Amino acid sequence: MNPEATLRRYRLVLGLFILGLVLSGVTAFPLLHELELLGRILGIPADAGPSSLSGLQFWIATVRDGLRATYASYPWLAYGTDWLAFGHITIALFFIGPWREPVANAWVLKVGLVACAGILPLALICGPLRGIPIYWRLIDCSFGIFGCLPLLYCLRLTATLRSLDSANRA
Repeated sequence: MNPEATLRRYRLVLGLFILGLVLSGVTAFPLLHELELLGRILGIPADAGPSSLSGLQFWIATVRDGLRATYASYPWLAYGTDWLAFGHITIALFFIGPWREPVANAWVLKVGLVACAGILPLALICGPLRGIPIYWRLIDCSFGIFGCLPLLYCLRLTATLRSLDSANRA
């Protein structure tokens, strides 16, 4: 197996994972704007109350109206989601080490797997406490499940790179 091709594949997959973390962080800044846009896409009138809707439309209108009321009365609460965004971007920075030196920094991928696994109990325990609908909690869980896939693949490629390195030294 070609070590350069393996490293290229590894960096592509890990780079996409890093990009996903950064994008999920950046999108936490304009939440109300995003909910207004999503409401328009889903055909939810701007003045429609959640009680006149059902399913996903009900949930999006509920969150949108909650953000409107919160931002109008307590705009400083949005600072919490600013920190959420910062956290995602900061976590993405930690994956630059494995991107540069996969074998030496494989432990970061393992920590990432633990974090992905931690999403499931967080969503399934805290979600009901916060009134989050089950379908939304399952969407949240999917981030942990789908986040594991590129990390597991990169760990497998790390093992390949380690064995190729060992073979070249022998």
